[in-house]
Amino acid sequence: MAFLFRKFQEGVKTLAKSPTFAKDPRRLQFEADINRLFLYTSYYRIGKDADEADVEEIIDMANKAPLADQQQQVQENIHSQMKTFCTLMDEILLPDKKIDKQFESAPINKDPPQSGLKFAIGHSGSSPRNHSVVPETKPLKLADVSQAVKEHLGYSLAVRPSEVPHKDAGRGLFLEGEADVGSVIAIYPGVIYSPAYYRFIPGYPRVDAHNSYLITRYDSTVINAQPWADGSDAREFWDGMNSPQPTKFPEQIVQTGSDRVWKMLSKPLQSPRSGIRGEILERRNALAFAHFANHPPKDVIPNVMVCPYDFPLDEKDMRTYIPNISFRNEEGVKMKRFGSFWFKSGSSVDGTSPTLNSLVLVATRAISNEEILLNYRLSNSKRRPSWYTPVDEEEDRRRWG
Repeated sequence: MAFLFRKFQEGVKTLAKSPTFAKDPRRLQFEADINRLFLYTSYYRIGKDADEADVEEIIDMANKAPLADQQQQVQENIHSQMKTFCTLMDEILLPDKKIDKQFESAPINKDPPQSGLKFAIGHSGSSPRNHSVVPETKPLKLADVSQAVKEHLGYSLAVRPSEVPHKDAGRGLFLEGEADVGSVIAIYPGVIYSPAYYRFIPGYPRVDAHNSYLITRYDSTVINAQPWADGSDAREFWDGMNSPQPTKFPEQIVQTGSDRVWKMLSKPLQSPRSGIRGEILERRNALAFAHFANHPPKDVIPNVMVCPYDFPLDEKDMRTYIPNISFRNEEGVKMKRFGSFWFKSGSSVDGTSPTLNSLVLVATRAISNEEILLNYRLSNSKRRPSWYTPVDEEEDRRRWG
């Protein structure tokens, strides 16, 4: 198995440098990341019983498959893991269900071994659930749920003081147990803002001045995890409004000419409670801690990478375990970018099923009882914190190019 993984890792490194990617720097980095995610999540899905032919088939497909096909497969691979996780959470928390023999005999985070990449396309149907009333659940605390997840999934998460050696590291995210390469390690929780609603992000336009729990997807979707904080010990109606007070940083914010232009042209908007519809969400979500992952110190390689996950909202039985809500109804809004500004440009309704543009962290190697470290890829066009050491300066440049 070690030989096959080394061969697989060589395939990851080779394909990431392929000249077949798009010439646009930002697009190039996006394609390289999708390519890696395709390899990692596909390797995970075929399981430990894979043989050399299976690994070679994955690498060959990563070389030849169009980007759209690879994106679709990544979504299928992530959704398969998320479905397993949600089923497990139901087993743990719903009083009319109990963990059956499949959980007692072996971890359930793998599909049955199969030859090659004969993956099922499409999702199995799920019956709608009425979320107008919070359903009865077992009186378990978040710590109890995390322990149960660890027993059956093989790992859980803990938040405690980071081992990254700088004074601003604060709390970090730790994996307790063992997870394979390609595993969904954590979900990034919080309120989702499309570019159409940037002006409603608290603190706009300097949204990151007092909030370190923001992340941006390649499609420019912003997720604000600050309101989610540490979760809670209940399943409850959550509208993202119970946000803690932002941390006050002692350093003075230096304004640039660009900042002053932003302030003149972009007046922050108050976020009315009606701006967020809210959902019944399980706040005892054992994986909803991605926002505590720290950037690695110098000469340390990150062990996870971000992966966009477009959760299909027609999967009603899973919805309560996806720790995100959208700001307003973002379906059908089409945006166009001009420099640093976004403008509405009509409707994007195309008949496809609505999704929630969330984000997960995927393991880039086997992880065992250690701190989760994520390459932040901060823009090199802005002043970076003193503690930030680029993992790959070229990737940072392309990501924001």
